[in-house]
Amino acid sequence: MGNFDTTQNMGVRDPESLSSPDESQDEVDVEQLGRSRPAVFSSTLQEVLFCLSLLISMLMAEFFISGFNIILPDLSHSLSIPPGYQTWPASVFSLVTGAFLLPLGRLADMHGAYWVFTLGLVWFTIWCLVSGFSTSHEMLIASRALAGLGPAAFLPTSIMLIGKSYRPGPRKNLVFSLYSAFAPIGFFLGIITGGATTQMLSWRWYFWIGSAVLGVVCLTAFFTVPNDRAETRSENANVKMDYAGLFTIVPGLAMLTFAITDGAHAPNGFATSYIIATCVLGVLFLAAAVYVEGWVAAQPLLPFDLFKAKYMGRLSVSLFFAYGVFGIYLLYASIHISDYMGASALQTAVWFTPMAAGGMVLATIGGFTLHLLPGRVLLIISGFGSLACVLLFALIPKNGNYWAFVFPAMIGATVGVDITYLVSNIFITTNVPRHRQGLAGALINSLLFLGISFFLGLADLAVSEDQKAHPDGEGHKVAFWFATASAAVALAIFATIDLGKAESDLTVEEREKRQGPAA
Repeated sequence: MGNFDTTQNMGVRDPESLSSPDESQDEVDVEQLGRSRPAVFSSTLQEVLFCLSLLISMLMAEFFISGFNIILPDLSHSLSIPPGYQTWPASVFSLVTGAFLLPLGRLADMHGAYWVFTLGLVWFTIWCLVSGFSTSHEMLIASRALAGLGPAAFLPTSIMLIGKSYRPGPRKNLVFSLYSAFAPIGFFLGIITGGATTQMLSWRWYFWIGSAVLGVVCLTAFFTVPNDRAETRSENANVKMDYAGLFTIVPGLAMLTFAITDGAHAPNGFATSYIIATCVLGVLFLAAAVYVEGWVAAQPLLPFDLFKAKYMGRLSVSLFFAYGVFGIYLLYASIHISDYMGASALQTAVWFTPMAAGGMVLATIGGFTLHLLPGRVLLIISGFGSLACVLLFALIPKNGNYWAFVFPAMIGATVGVDITYLVSNIFITTNVPRHRQGLAGALINSLLFLGISFFLGLADLAVSEDQKAHPDGEGHKVAFWFATASAAVALAIFATIDLGKAESDLTVEEREKRQGPAA
């Protein structure tokens, strides 16, 4: 395992060593550095295994989200889960992950990504294995909640590790392209495995098979991920945990997200007393967090200057909408395919195949061409993809043709989420200094998980109200029309964001050193 000194590589001159910003050698050095294997890896094999550890960790996070919805009916019957509790094992996982991303991202900035990433994987493996041995719904809910801390640790540190290891350029673009592509692949494999184990074995094998894969990833990561603890503690010796932010942001996000996601299923909807209480408390905690982070905390958990890069605030808002659209699509497309088109669990999984295949194609193409296309064009393409996938399902008849509606919707969905996730990852990590790469990764994944939870809660509410008014109608179509409007908002914002091209470039620290203190 190496360290993170990536400024020297294969005999290429350090860009900071050049005497003038206009020196002709500068452009050659930066371009070559952006294509070369980082010096942090002692061999190509280590780099490949390092990348596989990160890619498969992303895949398994999606695996344990998508497949769980497939095994839930059989699992609920096996553990005698009351109807009012059946949404909890699914929602509590994402709720815990979304709430703890920021504090665990700060821990990575304090102590390095290596231990937070590897221990997060080990923790995730243990509690996914325990879930497979659940004997009651209380045990299952508890194990799923504890498992949610795993992705909260290894997802932001995955982005941090890529951002610190690779310089801006084509090589970094390729790694991020593959990382983005493994999300839909994991989603697809989760559905396939969930359907196969439910029909042929037992729902418990879904957890045991996933845990076995995670065990291999843990071993691979332990030996191939560069140990950056000493360097990080030296560079970020003054970085501290923001406990005031921790004790306001985490409970605020958890309670407000719970109120939104569970409100549609509560006995009296959003008028239920515990929904009102958690919603009010969540808002109060988040209001306190804004005050603490903006005016009290010396080192805020979510510093406002994290958004000082041009378009960062606008991009964050658009990503929140875009990921919300994707969450609505995943759930309600599955519902329509199974309930209205009569597809079995395995057939539903097969119909989602274009998302996985499309992700791999986009990864291959994007990795080699991303530095050639303007970021605004890529975001607009992704926005149209998101808009098309939900609009097609809003218009599809009950027994609509697969090739006319479902297949192009799947292509649109993978274009929408893969390109968006890829471009945003590259832009954010490239424009954030090394000591904040952990928070950058946490921000990206917070927008993903919280966007999905928030918009799914609103969609569920819309569907619930429509079904009350029209019991014989297709209430789920309301969710797709809501998603269509949200996708249009994201597309409109994307059109105003000019990110430039993801070309080989200086790092944030190198640019600041060139510009000098006055800049």
